[in-house]
Amino acid sequence: MQIAVHLSNMTLPGGAPALGRTLADTAKAADEGGVDTLTVMDHWFQMEQLGGPDLAMLEGYSTLTFLAAHTSRVQLGTLVTGITYRHPGLLAKVVTTLDILSQGRAMLGVGAAWYEREHQGLGVPYPSTSERFERLEETIQIARQMFGDDEGPYEGTHYRLAETLNNPQTISRPGPPLMIGGSGEKKTLKLVARYADMCNLFATGVDEVAHKIDVLKGHCETEQRDPATIKTTIIGAADPVADVDGFLTEMERYAALGVEQVFVGPAGPDPVGWTEKLTSTVIPRLREI
Repeated sequence: MQIAVHLSNMTLPGGAPALGRTLADTAKAADEGGVDTLTVMDHWFQMEQLGGPDLAMLEGYSTLTFLAAHTSRVQLGTLVTGITYRHPGLLAKVVTTLDILSQGRAMLGVGAAWYEREHQGLGVPYPSTSERFERLEETIQIARQMFGDDEGPYEGTHYRLAETLNNPQTISRPGPPLMIGGSGEKKTLKLVARYADMCNLFATGVDEVAHKIDVLKGHCETEQRDPATIKTTIIGAADPVADVDGFLTEMERYAALGVEQVFVGPAGPDPVGWTEKLTSTVIPRLREI
């Protein structure tokens, strides 16, 4: 099983002046220690469940581009980008830039967006749930077109692009891997089956994840898609550094369902030390699962 480190806490010792160095050192520890994927949140405000807007939050793609300069092998992406945050054509260009500057290490993670407060706070339109999902599908279609050879127009319900030029093109071919975040059974997993290279499910228990995987397989059958072509990942597992044996036992159960990667995040105020412990005590054993 593969492992990913997800950086969600930007309120760290030393405050803003030390944040760049801390994130760079964390990324370097992950890169050199065998972490497969490194992600950040794509939010303008810190989430309420992690302390709310009074706590620090950096813009996602600026952060990833900075981390690309301090790493050489780890995959980089957001977990995940709300499609309301950027126009789809601009998002495709931003991800292309990250992919080129990182030498082909970008991942495109997208979702329908949910954090209404940050939209209201910064004056960004926040459509209805149904419209956000419509925009999510159009965003995926636009990104696919811009990562491909078709430079012609795109005509959708919500977006109209006169020419989908993307020069230079991504190093990753046929484009950065597409992850759709979320586990909604009627809409999200249907879009996963139709478009995605990866899905990201909440680690809410083996039985619940097994059910979500079965739902996804059903959508894949409808879409005439081989579910084995979709990489199944989870987030929200227990801290692996705090209880290595317990974590590995849990991952064995998830791996038996077909889960291929787990996203975990640094606990506490020392993400560098946490990541170093993760790479030395957990990754060598996780590789055997």
